[in-house]
Amino acid sequence: MEGAVVDPGGDIDKILDVAKKEEITLGKILVTHGHLDHAGGVAELQERLELPVEGPHQDDLFWIEGMEMQGQQFGFPGVQTFTPDRWLKGGDTVSFGQINLAVYHCPGHTPGHVIFHHPASHFAIVGDVLFKGSIGRTDFPRGDHAQVLSSIRGELWPLGDDTVFVCGHGPASTFGEERKANPFVGDGVA
Repeated sequence: MEGAVVDPGGDIDKILDVAKKEEITLGKILVTHGHLDHAGGVAELQERLELPVEGPHQDDLFWIEGMEMQGQQFGFPGVQTFTPDRWLKGGDTVSFGQINLAVYHCPGHTPGHVIFHHPASHFAIVGDVLFKGSIGRTDFPRGDHAQVLSSIRGELWPLGDDTVFVCGHGPASTFGEERKANPFVGDGVA
């Protein structure tokens, strides 16, 4: 019953309440990318539980260094920057308890975005790279539309159509369903 928190954007008390209710011992924090809504609570959770932080890729350093400014800009004063204990890159693995997750670098939404994949259960945590029926925004600093499409097609699709993914916003889906129906990156889109 050891777990990890992925992308704590805030609501740290709620996260800790769920872990306590489910009797999960938190062992680390995993971060897909450096946007406020995915990493704004990392420093607080890291400080409160003295947990190691893994991720994102180092190309998101500028987002993490600007975490306090992001908090002020969007009305969340008190958000703090953090330093990951381990920057991640494609080909790495992260583990907690008996779980090992493969790491894939999937730039485009941000330059340092990573996703986590559990091959044995055909499950992936994709942050803001891909959504049910959509893709991650690329209009933020250093976003790149062509790159996010390349990341999805080159890194996610090879993981298998039966892979279920959870994303940073909205409902879960499968890579196969998105290959069929996603108007941005489906197989029928040029």
